Parts: sequence; C-alpha cells; structure tokens
Amino acid sequence: MPNGYNGKILHVDLSEGSWHVEEPEEKWYRTYMGGSNFISYYLLKNLKPGTDALSAENILIFACSVVTGAPLSGFNRYTVGAKSPLTGGFAETEAGGYWGPELKFAGFDALIVHGRAAKPVYLWIKDGAVEIRDAEGLWGLDNWQTLERLEAELEDTRIRVVSIGPAGERQVRYACVQNDLEHYNGRTGMGAVMGSKNLKAVAVRGTQKLQMADPEKVKEIARWHNERIKTHPPNVGLSKFGTTGLVKGINDGGFLPTRNFKEGVFEGADKLAAPAYHETIFHSNSTCWACAVRCKRRVELAHEKYPLDKRFGGAEYESLAALGSMLAIDNLPAVARGNQICNLQGLDVVSTGAVIAFVMECFENGILTEMETGGRALRYGDADAMIWLIEQIASRSGLGDVLAEGVKRASDNIGRGAEKFA
Repeated sequence: MPNGYNGKILHVDLSEGSWHVEEPEEKWYRTYMGGSNFISYYLLKNLKPGTDALSAENILIFACSVVTGAPLSGFNRYTVGAKSPLTGGFAETEAGGYWGPELKFAGFDALIVHGRAAKPVYLWIKDGAVEIRDAEGLWGLDNWQTLERLEAELEDTRIRVVSIGPAGERQVRYACVQNDLEHYNGRTGMGAVMGSKNLKAVAVRGTQKLQMADPEKVKEIARWHNERIKTHPPNVGLSKFGTTGLVKGINDGGFLPTRNFKEGVFEGADKLAAPAYHETIFHSNSTCWACAVRCKRRVELAHEKYPLDKRFGGAEYESLAALGSMLAIDNLPAVARGNQICNLQGLDVVSTGAVIAFVMECFENGILTEMETGGRALRYGDADAMIWLIEQIASRSGLGDVLAEGVKRASDNIGRGAEKFA
C-alpha cells in the first residue's frame, strides 16, 4: 500500500508463541488513519468488558500514524494503548524519538500484542521478519542495561528499542514504556501492561523507505518547514531552552504546581528554570527523527550525591514540576537525578511526583508517621526523601508498594482522611 503506509499490521500472540500479519484494505486505513484510532478500533473490537488490565486478555497496541516516518519535523510520533491498569479506562500515550519511524521502515504500521508469555521474552523485528526471543537474561535490568545488552546480542548499534525497566516488571501501575532513555510513553501504565505480558522489549531495525504520493513535494515542504523553524519564536525558544523555558512563565502566571497543587507559585522556581539549568547541568541538545527543533536536553554533572549521566535523559518541564515544585524541592541536581532514576527504572515521572507529593502532604498533616514510613520523615523540600521514595516505589518495597498502586488506591489503603490530599 503506497502513500505513507505499508498495509501490514503485525499481531503477536505471546501465549501461543506465534505471529501473523493482517493486511487491511485501503478503505480501513482511510477510515482509521492510525495512532489512537487504530487503538480504539482494536480495543473496542477485541477487548471484553470487565477485562483485568493486568491479565493476559488485555491487548497492548503500538500504532503509527499515516505520517510517522515522513522526513518532516514532528512526524516521528507513535502511540501505545491498552486498558489502563491505573484508571481501568481507555489508555493511550504518545512518544517521539526514532522507534515509531523504525517500525514503519521495518514494514509494519502497528504491532498488536496478545496473551502472556510463560517466561520473559523480547521481540526482534527486522525488515518484515519477526522473532520471539528469550529475555530471562534481561529481566531485572534497567532500561540502559537492556539497550546495551540488546545491541550486543543483535550485533547492531542502529537498532531502536522500546523497553520497560524493573518498575514495569513489577507492574507499578504507572510504569511507562520508553525508547532511547529520552522518549517516554508515560502516564497510563503501559509499562505495567507490558510487564504483565512478560514482554521486556521490542527491538526494531528497518531499511526500507516509505512510499510517498509526491516525494519531491514532501522535500519541498521539508525545506520550507526547516527554514520557518529557524525564525518561528516558539521553536527558537524550544531549540535554545527546551521545555525548561516554561518554568519561569508558568510560575509568573501563578499556575506552577506547588506543594501537591496547594499553591501555584514556587519560591524556588528560579533555581529550576532555564538559566540555572543551562548554567549548571546542561550538556547538549538531542532530537527526534527528522526534527530540526532539537528541544531535548541532555545533562551531565560530576556530583558525589546526585551524579548525572548524559545518556540517561534530561529533566523536562514536567520533571522539574513533578519532582521539584510539587515537592517544594529547588535542588536542581537532585531533581534531575530523581528524573534519571525514574528513566532507568521505567517510572512515569509525572505520576511518580504526584504520588510522592500526596504522601508528603499526608505526613505533614500527621496522617502518616515515621512508624508507618519505615522510620523516614517525608517532608516537603527533602530531596533525599524524594529519591528514597522513587527507589521504594520502583522496587515495591515497604510504603513504596502502597504508592506503586497510584494516588487513588494509595489514599484508599491509607485511609484516615488521606483522600483529602489525593
């Protein structure tokens, strides 16, 4: 099928250890177009009401749009969807990077995962060929270790990998799916669904090109677009500062989430904002497939307590808010370190920050005591408590096991008026 699509949907049944390719007609593609529409179609058609989101019966879908992989800035995104283990509702979550285009180049427009493997596995997809491979040696590894191991095993550093960390393996309900440790399908718990299926990773390599109706016109648009990006003020700002440039304006506007959303202005915002970020921890820009904006930040810092590695992702605005202002923490290296731990462990940083803010407010109000936290005070502004809680959640240890269920379930579990702070 020409003009943006391959005309092939890959179905993998992990329970059976088999796979097959569906080839929908053009009318179907023109009706659903891709991304969240693909996900809506397959979930509504195949998922029975009342299905447990962490059961083998849930369906996990990776879907590209008609423009994914086109050589234009912004046309790199893909969507992951399933029934959410966090909300029990429809879940979809997008990410940029390179994995989505690579799936297209490997010959498929979407990947639909059914069932549950009897033991940990990963998928290897290369130019239309599919293998279900043993992943017991990968289970327990963080996302960076997984990428390194797969590059070595497959003898190819050009592969693109989506994977889960230990948080997804332990089915933390807001565990995320990531690619390249810089791009995340966050919020809705798709990493937990992936973990429930014993699916550690999907490695992809593709060498074919997308067919376009008018390739020369696409090149013309790309040239025009790239020139416009150089002068378009919002994109100039994103190129220079990334999303860190949002912190000051949002704080000045009075809606920077602070102390578990009790307040909208954080007195330490300047210590988290773009100037401080770029003077202290910034290393370099990074980008997504074919994107000229280069808004991604890479950070590095030789710090005894909060070391930062440029390979493990830079804190975006959402991380600076979730692990910074939400917790009244203005220690930028600590916030960036907390973000990198989330990235390695496979935790959605926004949901993680929200649940930590919730439990800190519970502690501040006497609903939780040190007897219930394992002897640890959990107060706003305590960067070490934040990092300790991230590690507890990822490992489902102690109080972290309660918080791994998300704010709603944690408030129900804690009781005693905790729901006031949820």
